[in-house]
Amino acid sequence: LTDTLIMEDIRVSKTKLLFALLVLYASITCSHCHAAHTLYANRTLRYNETIVSAQETFELGFFSPGNSTNHYVGIWYKKISVRTVVWVANRNTPLTDTSGELTLTHQGVLVLRDATTSNVVWSSTSLSTRSVSNPIAQLLDTGNFVIHEEGEETDLEDPIWQSFDFLTDTLLPGMKNGKNLVTGIERYYTSWKSVDDPAVGRFSVWVDTRGYPEIFIRDEQELKFRSGPWNGLRFSGNPTVKPNPFFNYTFVVNQREIYYQYNLINTSVLTRLVIQPITGHIERLLWTESKQEWEPYFDPESDHCDNYALCGPFGSCNIYNSPVCTCLKGFEPISPDEWRVADSTRGCRRTVPLECGGGDGFIKYTNLKLPQTRGSWYNQMMTLVDCEKMCKSNCSCTAYTYTNILGTGSGCLLWFGNLTDIRMFAENGDTLYVRVSASELDSIENSRGSNARKRVRVIITIAFVALVILVSICLFYLYNRKKRQEQGTPQNEFGRDSGTRSGDKDLELHVFRLSTLIKATNNFSVSNKLGEGGFGPVYKGVLKDGQEIAVKRLAKTSTQGPHEFKNEVISISKLQHRNLVKLLGCCIKGDEKMLVYEYMPNKGLDSFIFDENQRKLLGWSARYHIINGIARGLLYLHQDSRLRIIHRDLKLSNILLDTNMNPKISDFGMARAFGGNQIEANTNRLVGTYGYMAPDFGVLVLEIVCGEKNRLFIHKEHSNNLIGHAWLLHTEGRSLHLVDKCLGESFNASQVLRSIHRHPEDRPTMTSVIMMLGGEGPLSSPKEPGFYVGNSTHDTAQSSSSYGASSNNELSITMLHGR
Repeated sequence: LTDTLIMEDIRVSKTKLLFALLVLYASITCSHCHAAHTLYANRTLRYNETIVSAQETFELGFFSPGNSTNHYVGIWYKKISVRTVVWVANRNTPLTDTSGELTLTHQGVLVLRDATTSNVVWSSTSLSTRSVSNPIAQLLDTGNFVIHEEGEETDLEDPIWQSFDFLTDTLLPGMKNGKNLVTGIERYYTSWKSVDDPAVGRFSVWVDTRGYPEIFIRDEQELKFRSGPWNGLRFSGNPTVKPNPFFNYTFVVNQREIYYQYNLINTSVLTRLVIQPITGHIERLLWTESKQEWEPYFDPESDHCDNYALCGPFGSCNIYNSPVCTCLKGFEPISPDEWRVADSTRGCRRTVPLECGGGDGFIKYTNLKLPQTRGSWYNQMMTLVDCEKMCKSNCSCTAYTYTNILGTGSGCLLWFGNLTDIRMFAENGDTLYVRVSASELDSIENSRGSNARKRVRVIITIAFVALVILVSICLFYLYNRKKRQEQGTPQNEFGRDSGTRSGDKDLELHVFRLSTLIKATNNFSVSNKLGEGGFGPVYKGVLKDGQEIAVKRLAKTSTQGPHEFKNEVISISKLQHRNLVKLLGCCIKGDEKMLVYEYMPNKGLDSFIFDENQRKLLGWSARYHIINGIARGLLYLHQDSRLRIIHRDLKLSNILLDTNMNPKISDFGMARAFGGNQIEANTNRLVGTYGYMAPDFGVLVLEIVCGEKNRLFIHKEHSNNLIGHAWLLHTEGRSLHLVDKCLGESFNASQVLRSIHRHPEDRPTMTSVIMMLGGEGPLSSPKEPGFYVGNSTHDTAQSSSSYGASSNNELSITMLHGR
């Protein structure tokens, strides 16, 4: 009996011990599960374990790059298919096996050990002087891995340690590339040694603060590329950089810190700046979900003139010249023999030395990349007049300009000594005032006067020759006209009598040569093709002066012929409005008929609304801005333009978007013009695009709101098309269910309801539409649409809402109201 009691006590003790162990294990497991984005003090992260940010944007763990057998601790994007590492802890000290362990100590230090040898491979270096009692490490959705005191999650401006202070080869949104002038911390990023080795490579990106700050790329210790100074809008060396809908950027210069930074406008966009290990180029990359790859968006190094100091001191590089290097005015090559063999690195020297007195002057240069600013002086509060006086009073000052180009310009930037790494641009460059001696300034002015006199003589000669040619052409024309009248009047290519001049009077715009457009579009290359409509293909082109254009070419098999071509030329050439696409000119050569428009970089609205990925870039505010812009354009056409015009083919593909996502109405091939007092007209044929017949503006607005194509939409439950579905949701009090799902809850309900408040039987004028879109008052009750495909709320025997409903009348009447 005693033995039995002893055994029972042992069994109970074992059960209690097992239960206690299970409770302890559960508590440890829960502590890990409670915060997957957090590493607590004395907790260890091992191989095949990761930390994931709260929104699962980034992930931290062990990885092996490419074909390497080494192992590293890094951070990469969590949700994309291609593992893209943006930060590496032990980039120069890899692990050779999978025995690594990452631990956070109670002192707030991350330690990476080789568990086999217990050797410390890497540890975080704390730049903070703060003491810590309960540290934790968190991976944020910005990609920043921070150590801070537990409970201070809401204030992470000054963490104990953060990965954003120790960049590798990538600059993420929110990272700072620059220098903290208080702590002395320099944040720069360096390339990998190769695609398989994240160790520090040859190339690095620094902000040089020895003078007015600018960004440099170094190839080891040699300067490779220079951004030029920040001018308040962009870097001087990147004149093509413009605002975009994805991210914005800034350059901060104050007494505490100097840094470059960019931040996302649309948080769903994935973008990064990377310094490439082979070329040493900085590339801006955007993730394209449809292609599942990173695509280049911008590369600041575009041509030979971007090589640092290619033309030497006081030399200027122009990629459109041959050779590309020339000396500034008042300067000459130091070694003419070397320049003759295209070696201009020694640069130029002054033709006449400075007199260092009141006689010195300045030559103004425009559209250039400002010289290297190392050793320069700046004051952001001075005016340009005071800046000139200060430069002129200092014999060592060689040039000056303002630091901020916004507005009328402000601030002062002075150069002393050589002016190095200057290049010329076709447009959007900066202004520089270069100091020369008085005698040299007189020589330049005399040269300009002599050139001006030569130009006058040439102009007079050309004008006389042109006058002779013009008189000859007029005489030849009058002779041919008289001859045609004697022989009978043939029909011209537009179907009008050649004897009438109304057609020619209508064509009041520039006529391009066919050869010009062939060269601009690279002989209408397939790679330049933007799209194709009923008229024919549209190509992107670049004119000789660098202007981008869109060329619309009438196809021989086009469903829209010479009549529509002439109609579009006449209609749009007389129109000028910010929400109408601008017609630059046309080309008529034999069978070739082309229209030349301003180029719209964001193409058609349909490429955003009907694309699963692009539609996410258009938030509700952008869509509402586009709806209002289209309405203003229509109001101008219907009421305020010289000709009262009905478009008759309004659809998303005919709404183009400029750089700032402003809408512009295009494609006037189907348009109908009316006289100033005319309010109706007959037409003997049906025009437009199926699915967009009047009221086409209402259909277009529905598509913008819901992201669905009216022509293809058939509801799976009640078989209604988009209009019928919208009416059904209204009758059920669920109109907001029309809103595009990708917008989530981020939309203005009042604006949505005002946008979809349409009915085709009592269409309001466009004036009323604009007032309704911008108003706050109550809306009248809408009426059931007179026609839609699907189930009507009326008796189906008397409803016109069916596929069978049709009309035998082939004529239509257009009532002209300002709709």
